[in-house]
Amino acid sequence: MYVSKAICDQFNDIQIVQQALQQIDYFSCLYERYEDRLLRYIKRMATVNHEEAEDILQDAFIKIWRNLNSFDQHLKLSSWIYRIVHNEVVSFWRKKESFGKNRKVEPDDDLFRIDPEESTPDLEELDMLTHEVLELLPLKYKTVLVLKFLEGMSYAEISDVLKKPEGTIATLINRAKKAFITAAGEKHISFV
Repeated sequence: MYVSKAICDQFNDIQIVQQALQQIDYFSCLYERYEDRLLRYIKRMATVNHEEAEDILQDAFIKIWRNLNSFDQHLKLSSWIYRIVHNEVVSFWRKKESFGKNRKVEPDDDLFRIDPEESTPDLEELDMLTHEVLELLPLKYKTVLVLKFLEGMSYAEISDVLKKPEGTIATLINRAKKAFITAAGEKHISFV
């Protein structure tokens, strides 16, 4: 059975989970709903090309499907999904580091794309500089900055994704912002 976007749009996340547990075809609704933002998150965190990002996402969605019946419906589904995707990105990083720390991957052009209506050469340059500085940060700082400022998550959502208390998240974000500013300064990059 094909489940159309129109049908998927009638359900909230919890209803889709319930439907998917009854009939696998509804799982495509979750994939369609989260695919774009998860691919963007993966590309930002792992600095991979589109094909590698799709591979990571596919592995994550296999885990999501296998564990869907253990999802606690009192939690926010998006945080649970991001947690699984985040773990896949960390696994990818570990594998990547075992192959050598100097591997360079050209990110896709849309990695830090701003809304096309707002796009100007200055904003595109800012995107590239932001990406360059993020790559200099430790993974824990890069993660919280991407989740907070690029994915737009609240402290509570980041707390759910990373399984850390909100106070710890606030501290990490504060330290990450300082590390970002320091790294930018060391590279003589100004965002002012």
